[in-house]
Amino acid sequence: NTVYELYHEIAGDAKAMGIEIVTEIGSITHMPALQEVFERHRPQVVFHAAAHKHVPLMESNPREAIENNVFGTLNVVRMAHEGSCSHFILISTDKAVNPANVMGATKRACEMIIQSYARKSDTIFAAVRFGNVLGSHGSVIPLFKRQLKNGGPITVTHEGITRYFMTIPEASRLVITAGALAQGGEIFVLDMGEPVRMYDLATNLIRLSGFEPDVDIEVRYTGLRPGEKLYEEMLMQEEGLRSTPNHLIHIGRPLDIDVPAFERQLTALAAACRENSPAIRTLLAQVVPTYHPEAGGRPAANVS
Repeated sequence: NTVYELYHEIAGDAKAMGIEIVTEIGSITHMPALQEVFERHRPQVVFHAAAHKHVPLMESNPREAIENNVFGTLNVVRMAHEGSCSHFILISTDKAVNPANVMGATKRACEMIIQSYARKSDTIFAAVRFGNVLGSHGSVIPLFKRQLKNGGPITVTHEGITRYFMTIPEASRLVITAGALAQGGEIFVLDMGEPVRMYDLATNLIRLSGFEPDVDIEVRYTGLRPGEKLYEEMLMQEEGLRSTPNHLIHIGRPLDIDVPAFERQLTALAAACRENSPAIRTLLAQVVPTYHPEAGGRPAANVS
């Protein structure tokens, strides 16, 4: 459905500019479909955004999260490498930093895949990490609007919870710019400004709609969900930042990865997924040493 909506959103402008848009439906976990698409279109640049991103749903479906996010990404990476694409840009997330949930850990594993391939491929592999995109599918604003339309309550998981936000135009332009800056192996970190308290976001939306919070529309706290942090981080503690010509884009210093050990761990994780083994989370933590599922809901450490 989202592909259909996106196509019709941009088709008119594209036609006026003489740009042909082709849509293909398929799963990144299905190699025959991927091979067919790459053989047919011979892409030069790949922006990889296919991922399951809903934290609580992935917390209860870890095998699906890993198979799609980690091994689906690995499939597309291999196709880009073998197809001699010039650039491959991974869309990552602030939840990949010291992840407290399965979704964040899978995205950190994707970053590690990108960095490992950057060492051995002529394709320029890089990742772009940022927070929540306002108005995107699955984001909080559409949820708040639905709750408001139904007369409330608007639900916030914790009074102190904060998140970083960026608009769709900002995010898309900065991702493309970061791709142009990439030389291989970088994790680009977008400047998201100051984190926003979710309670403030909810009450501002209520007031902008002509109502009074907790008088006309209730704001109700529901408790942190499985794997949910109070605060999101943009960098891991071991990483430093260096600037780029664009003041809104920074580069995190890549961490050292033992690539042979990493590949062995991925092989073990793939076997566990095939068997739906109860050891999936344990093996994911071996792949991603910064994954600490017990940290969900705790304030993240300050990172300079």
